[in-house]
Formats: sequence, structure tokens, C-alpha cells
Amino acid sequence: MEDKSLILTDDQVRKKIKRIAFEIYESNFKEKELVLAGVEGHGHGLAVFLGRELEAVTGINITLVEIKLDKFKPTQSEISLTCELSYLKNKAIILVDDVLNTGRTLAYSLKPFLNIRVKKIEIAVLVNRSHTQFPISAQYTGYELATSIKEHVEVVLEEDQKAVYLL
Repeated sequence: MEDKSLILTDDQVRKKIKRIAFEIYESNFKEKELVLAGVEGHGHGLAVFLGRELEAVTGINITLVEIKLDKFKPTQSEISLTCELSYLKNKAIILVDDVLNTGRTLAYSLKPFLNIRVKKIEIAVLVNRSHTQFPISAQYTGYELATSIKEHVEVVLEEDQKAVYLL
């Protein structure tokens, strides 16, 4: 069994999500609607929790969209959204993922949005490892974590338990 080091507790993760929600609101308070586009898996889970926090503190309409792609073969797989692309026209979009490592997944996740005119796209992540190999940076980050490229970050985003571990 691999050794796990607890990086963020349940309470800390919840506070990070709340803080990210407030930061998103501060930068988008004039918007009538925000689209939270979560990358399939933990990215979408984080988008759900962020959406709840945003709805609790703002009057902004929140729309959740899931981005479906094969994270291991993004160039060979179809990248799809759980909404019609035309719905996103002239909308402010927050692209959400749990961990920003090299930026590869988020870079490929942008592909569908390049086919339509959107108002703006921003990126929110719970953990930023800063090993960027793609020109991707997050406007909203819960936690900056210096790691080696061989280390792994595990995010748990359950309803009753949230945590971040370093493996």
C-alpha cells in the first residue's frame, strides 16, 4: 500500500471551495449567468460543489456542464459537453478541474469552446501543482502545492468527506 500524506482535511477543502466561490463571484458579479464546466470525474464533482456555494452567496444563475473526454488519449477521443454548444454562446464560462498538473487535460477541454463565441473562459482548480507544459493557468486556485513530477495528488470529493492526499 502506498503511503499517503494528508494535505487538506475535509474542513479545509470545504473552506477552499467556499473561498474559490467568493473569488469567482467577485470577478463575475455583473453576470446574470455563469456556466461551470467541470471535467468528467472530480472536475465535475468540484463544479457541483462550487455551484452550490455560488448559489448560496449570489443571485447569479448557475448552469453545470460536464466535459467528457479520455484524459489519457485526448487527441484520439471525442470531447463532448452535456449541453448544446449553442447554449454557451456569449456566456461566461468557468472551466473546473480538481488538479492542475501539466495543463494537458484543461488544454484539450477547451476544444469545444473554440467552436463558438463565448464571453470569457476562466479556470478554477482545487490544487495547482505548477508543472505546466501547456500555456494554461488557473485564475482561481484553492491550494498551491510544490511536488515532484513523480508524486501523485489524490482528491476525495464525496458529499460527506473531502480530502486531498499526496502519494
